[in-house]
Amino acid sequence: MAALAAPWLAPWAAQVQSLVRIKIAAASNMKFVLADLVSQYRQQTGVQVDVNLGASGNLARQILQGLPVDQFISADEVWVAELDKAGRTVDAGQRYATGRLALVVPKNSALPLSQGLAAVVRALKPGDKFAIANPALAPYGVAAVEALQRAGVGALTTKHKVLGDNIGQATQFVATGASQAGITALALAQAPEIAHRLQVLPLPAELHAPLHQRMVLLKGAGAAAADWHRFLLSPTAQAVIVRHGYALPQ
Repeated sequence: MAALAAPWLAPWAAQVQSLVRIKIAAASNMKFVLADLVSQYRQQTGVQVDVNLGASGNLARQILQGLPVDQFISADEVWVAELDKAGRTVDAGQRYATGRLALVVPKNSALPLSQGLAAVVRALKPGDKFAIANPALAPYGVAAVEALQRAGVGALTTKHKVLGDNIGQATQFVATGASQAGITALALAQAPEIAHRLQVLPLPAELHAPLHQRMVLLKGAGAAAADWHRFLLSPTAQAVIVRHGYALPQ
């Protein structure tokens, strides 16, 4: 069997693999890349990976409260460290990607996107909204706040700011026109499923601290989850991650 020859796989029988399901909790910025990776992995191994998406902070808290998952894929390293400190993980985890931010406006927007973040915020009208992920829950929200500050914009006013529960929701606010602009994950903004509804400007990496993304296996995870975890660190998976707009882990 060709799939069984893959270096990240344990030498299991295909019949056994086809019965295995892995449950993972993953940051919302990983929605589209994980859809590709889960599909590819199932085709190669027969193993089904069930994905629970959300803000990293919310997911980490749910895991601490007993959410039954084998793996946590965070948008940063802080929440993995929290779970490690609480004794819920097998180790400190591994970096799997470095995220990037993008400034987005609806496709038909007249806002001066090409002029950058400060120009877009200055051009907002009194009733316009600017969407970011909730920085109390989502690492991409923290990075968005930092980008606004470093761009010279400062804190958004209450009348302009709208917070998504996670970066996926913040992106949807802009894609649907509920918000006139926002900051999201580049990987979400350029995904074909949503890119046709947005104008997208990647933001310079120096506008925020590096978004080092880390994943970890939780205590009790079995061999199937360990194989999936190794797959995500393989050159095959890393190529998919880069294609979706991430940088390789540093």
